[in-house]
Amino acid sequence: MGIPTAVAWGATAVFALLLRPCVSRLVRLDYAVLGAGVRQADVAGLLMAVAMLAMVSPVGFPVPVAGWQALLAVTACWFLTAALRERAGRGVCRGCDLHHGVSAAAMVYMLAAMPHGDAGHSVWPTMVGEPVTGTFVLPAVAAALGLYFAGDVAATVRRVVRVRRGDTRPPAGVLSRFGCRAVMSAGMALMFAAGLAG
Repeated sequence: MGIPTAVAWGATAVFALLLRPCVSRLVRLDYAVLGAGVRQADVAGLLMAVAMLAMVSPVGFPVPVAGWQALLAVTACWFLTAALRERAGRGVCRGCDLHHGVSAAAMVYMLAAMPHGDAGHSVWPTMVGEPVTGTFVLPAVAAALGLYFAGDVAATVRRVVRVRRGDTRPPAGVLSRFGCRAVMSAGMALMFAAGLAG
């Protein structure tokens, strides 16, 4: 499951760059017009970018696994419940609640199923470095999630192309949100692939 350190630094930089558009949307968008569901999706996007950055950073994992799992489990429950209630934000992103719920649940799984280090009580995930060995527990789940995120990249890119070709101007933040989603989904697909390669 070891991600080479050079690749991990590159992924860390990409996820760090995603923080800017996530924060920018939260600061400048009018959520009174867009709706609370859109704001919650943007907060979830920021949380996922920070979690991905922490997972692949060669510097180390700043929060024990249980802390991230608790935060991401609450996020998954929130968005999966919202998806069941069909509370997506005013047509801005159909299916975003479900995607954020699946993404957060996938992160909980990734944190639980990846190999853990020996520091303390094995509470630190081990992903970076060539000597890391091991793969995900329940690899079929990892494979299914990897395929989901790879498919989401294709669907999101197709949606961006359609929005850009459309005659009407999309609501504020849509292209930024879709761009971040495509990069995050690509990162998740690659992390699952790396984990399955062992």
